[in-house]
Amino acid sequence: MRVWIDADACPKMAKELVVKFALKRRFEVVMVAGQPQSKPALAIVKLIVVPSGPDAADDYLVEHAVPGELVICSDIPLADRLVKKGVAALDPRGKEFDAQNMGERLATRNLFTDLREQGQVSGGPAPFGDREKQAFANALDRILTKLTRKP
Repeated sequence: MRVWIDADACPKMAKELVVKFALKRRFEVVMVAGQPQSKPALAIVKLIVVPSGPDAADDYLVEHAVPGELVICSDIPLADRLVKKGVAALDPRGKEFDAQNMGERLATRNLFTDLREQGQVSGGPAPFGDREKQAFANALDRILTKLTRKP
């Protein structure tokens, strides 16, 4: 079992939770980033820094993650690519990406991108707090349980 993290945009609290789960459930964590990151000094955690470039980390994740594994990412187009490949995907706020919700998630993302470009909306996601941390922990537990039960 392996959990991948799109590390450049993942909140520190979410990375720390994944590592705690990995220690408890004994799985490997692979952080993929476009720039150097700090990582826990644990054998179960690897850091892969890909050459810089647009979507280099995303491409690496899509190429290397396989069905039965989980990728933590907030990038909706990346999640769409992973879900189409049969890889589980979860955003750091605890929302699972799946075949049933990808169309809606992509459409919403595209709408907000257009609105931002037109200057009609600004800002990004709300700060990552206790509510998001709990939602993420619950979803992570549920998905890991589901993945480890698959034959």
